[in-house]
Amino acid sequence: MELLEKTPDLFTQLREMELFQPVEDDALRWMLDKSRYVRYPKDSYVFQHGDEVNHMQVMLRGSYLIRREKDGRKRELGVWEGPFVFGILPFSRMTHAGAAGLALEDNYVLELHRDCFVEMVNTSYKLTQVLVSVMTNRVRDFQQIQLMDEKLMALGKMSAGLAHELNNPASAMVRSSQELHRHLQQTPERFKEVITMRVDPDDVDAVNKILFNRIAEAPDPEDLSLMQREEMNDDLLDWFDDRGIERGDDIVDTLVDFSFTPEHLDDIAAVLPEAAVAPVLRWIETNLTTERLVAEIQTASGRISELVSSIKTYSHMDSDPSMEFVDVHTGLKSTLTMLKFKFKKKNITLEKEVDKDLPHIKALEGELNQVWTNLIANAIDALPDKGGKIILRTYQQRDNLCVEIEDNGSGIPEDIQRKVFDPFFTTKGIGEGTGMGLDIVRRVLNRHGGTIGLESEPGKTCFRVCFPL
Repeated sequence: MELLEKTPDLFTQLREMELFQPVEDDALRWMLDKSRYVRYPKDSYVFQHGDEVNHMQVMLRGSYLIRREKDGRKRELGVWEGPFVFGILPFSRMTHAGAAGLALEDNYVLELHRDCFVEMVNTSYKLTQVLVSVMTNRVRDFQQIQLMDEKLMALGKMSAGLAHELNNPASAMVRSSQELHRHLQQTPERFKEVITMRVDPDDVDAVNKILFNRIAEAPDPEDLSLMQREEMNDDLLDWFDDRGIERGDDIVDTLVDFSFTPEHLDDIAAVLPEAAVAPVLRWIETNLTTERLVAEIQTASGRISELVSSIKTYSHMDSDPSMEFVDVHTGLKSTLTMLKFKFKKKNITLEKEVDKDLPHIKALEGELNQVWTNLIANAIDALPDKGGKIILRTYQQRDNLCVEIEDNGSGIPEDIQRKVFDPFFTTKGIGEGTGMGLDIVRRVLNRHGGTIGLESEPGKTCFRVCFPL
């Protein structure tokens, strides 16, 4: 800042300002006499955030950029060009600057100290009235800017949250569609194997009946424990070995997914020529794999539809949807299905300790699915490529229904545990995380009256979600 000598043309500049048209000449001369005349060079700060404010400032010539800092982020609010009045005004309670003003060119300013305000009121009612109207308009303008700022922040959080939430089902759809494409390329060859066997149509109908019954009646594969899967796998492989069927390892996992037993395979073998058994079983596995992949795509696309519906609900808070009684296991199962490829990619073991007889809770199921997706996906990300394990627990504790998701990863440091629920906080690399996942979890649980707790140490991290019954 540079202090300048006052020149005769300053009164003319004040007189020509539209704001001061109603003010008497004597009042303007009084203000000019009591003020100091200064210049703020280009690229200097006319004022900075947190500075004590003691002057009313009349910008005669120049312009500055207003910057405001919030939560460590700088935002440009606009450019103000002279002539105009800023700084403290009569009857204002301002004490410190809430933003910063960067001069875009040389700024020529008259500055009147706040100690002169009492004398101003006694000197000119009209001048005081004009400046109070400036304060009123300024408050309204800044309220509008602040409201827009909050709306933009809310929109930014919602967009970041939507991007985070869409990533898992979209990735699942891409992965399943790619696998389906590769799988369908093998279908003609397996169909050819079956055709060359010249199987009787009645026998084909009998095999189809068994196939469709398995599709309709088989329990969800996620309900099988690791031990149950291993036992079923061994039983089927023994059946293949007893009949000299090669490459049983290629099809056994899919047959286990649909709960095929040696008895089912006996029923199929009983209606087929011996040479046709292996080709038909491979053809059955092809159909079952197609069924599974299509179901995974349907689940992922359904989750995307739920997310879009949640965003619509978020943007129309006055039309609050009604909550319904839901089984938490339904959402957990669909989430595990959607994230199944991530479990396989990292060879993660899933253990379940669930109480299927738990009462239902009143909730928005789509929003609960966001909670399960974020917590389970985070647990997966925390695990190494080998030796990872996730334990899923559901139980009732007094008047609460509780869900625990535990992993055996490296744990969360104590100083970070306090920050994990903050929006935009992430420990992942650039482009790997939005920092919105646990913020979404917290907001959804608040909406449902639920709570979330975290316990973590090296080798064990457990998130515990509880809902009142």
